[in-house]
Amino acid sequence: MKLIVVFFSISFFSFSQIDSTKIFIPMASIHFGGHIPAGDLSQRFGPNLNIGGSFMIKTKRNWLFGAESNYFFGRNVKEDVLIQLKNSDGSIADNEGFPADLRVTERGVGIHLTAGRVLKFLAPNPNSGFMFNIGAGYFQSKIKLYDAQQKIAAVKGDLVYGYDRLSSGFSVTQFLGYMYLGDNRLLNFYFGIEGYQAFTKSVRKLNYDTGLPDTKKRLDMLYGLRFGWILPLYKKTPNEFYYN
Repeated sequence: MKLIVVFFSISFFSFSQIDSTKIFIPMASIHFGGHIPAGDLSQRFGPNLNIGGSFMIKTKRNWLFGAESNYFFGRNVKEDVLIQLKNSDGSIADNEGFPADLRVTERGVGIHLTAGRVLKFLAPNPNSGFMFNIGAGYFQSKIKLYDAQQKIAAVKGDLVYGYDRLSSGFSVTQFLGYMYLGDNRLLNFYFGIEGYQAFTKSVRKLNYDTGLPDTKKRLDMLYGLRFGWILPLYKKTPNEFYYN
C-alpha cells in the first residue's frame, strides 16, 4: 500500500507543471490475466488464465472506444465427459489396450466491442486516471481433448465433437481499473478487475457420454484481474503537445 501511495505522489509532482491538454490517442495493447468462473461455467471449469489484445481510441474528452479479443485456457476441468471410456481403475485404454495419454483442458474465446472513459482521479497527467469499460460481443468455451499418441478411436476426428461441450453465445463485459500514459512509448499500461457474463447454449447436437442432446440455456460468468501494456500510436510525445 505504501508503494502505491509513493507512486501516485511521485507521478503527481512530476507532472504538476504539465498543461491540462487532453489529446486524441489511438492505442494498441496486449494483456494477460486470470479468472474464477461463476454460474454454469463453474460447474464445468475451475480457475483459468487469459491472454489477448485490443485496439482503443481515446478521444480528447477522454472517452474510450475499441475492440478486443481474448483467449482463455486452463487445466481445471471439472466435468468428466470421458466417464464411459474409463475402465474399472479409472484409466482410458488406447486401441492396443495400453493406458492412453489423453489430455483434457479448457479453451475459450471472447470478442467484444467496448466503450468507456478515463476519469481524472489520482491522475498524474490529463490523459491518465481511473478508467471503466463496458462491452458486448461473443463468447465461447469448450473442453479440449488431446490424444497425444493418436491411438484412441473413440475421440478421433469428428468424434471428439461429441465430448467437447462447445458452447457459445452473446456476452457482456465490464472493466474497472487504472490507466497510466507516460510521456514516452515505453511506460504505458493499465490494470484492474473485469467480468464476463455470457448467455450461451451448446453448439453440438448430441453429447456422446450421455447419449442425450444438450438443450440447456447457460449463464457462463468469469471474474478476475487483468494487466495490459499499451503502445500509443501518436507521432508526437505528450510533452510535445503540451509545450508546442
